[in-house]
Amino acid sequence: MSQKLPLATLIELAQSKADEATRRLGQLQSAHNSAAEKLELLHNYRQEYLDQLETHLQDGVSAAHLSNFRQFISTLDTAIEQQRALTTQADARLVHGRSDWQHTRCRLNSFDTLAERAHQQEAAVENKRTQRDSDEHTARQFYLRSTSTSD
Repeated sequence: MSQKLPLATLIELAQSKADEATRRLGQLQSAHNSAAEKLELLHNYRQEYLDQLETHLQDGVSAAHLSNFRQFISTLDTAIEQQRALTTQADARLVHGRSDWQHTRCRLNSFDTLAERAHQQEAAVENKRTQRDSDEHTARQFYLRSTSTSD
């Protein structure tokens, strides 16, 4: 019983850590998705703006307006690069989070395996005890029958 208690405590702690790693992984996945969506949005916005510029160029545009378009596209390019860096960082954190989650799940599974082995050993000991008691009872019954018939 003294071995059972520490193992149960270890399993509870490992389960708690696995739950926390799962929660953290969900947050990291959400952050990664959000960063990727923002990057995609910026790319789409840049393409739309380039399409507008092309339409305006066909209709004719002033030099000041063209300069504003180019400056805005440059600003978008900077924002895209910054968002790409954030997305890359979020991806790296997600990979680390997955590794951490896998490690905690593996640890929990190891403790579960140990607990199952201990349970199987206890069951085997109990089965042997039951078999021994049954054998003793049968032997006693046999002895009692043999002594009562010989009298």
